[in-house]
Amino acid sequence: MSWKDRTREELVNKIDELEDIITEKGIGSNKLKKAKRAQRDVNIGLMLGVTAVVAGLAAWALLDSDGE
Repeated sequence: MSWKDRTREELVNKIDELEDIITEKGIGSNKLKKAKRAQRDVNIGLMLGVTAVVAGLAAWALLDSDGE
């Protein structure tokens, strides 16, 4: 690994660390955490809803085909 590549990699790592610190402790970090939690909850709700719909359609199809 050349000196230039090693230096670039170290700088990228330092910038990533600084961005993580700013994300955790910076201005608006509490709002960002709340938004991430809300998004996670919406995603979980959507997945549960889709699962319920698919299970309902499967049950309906199975019960409907037995009647014929």
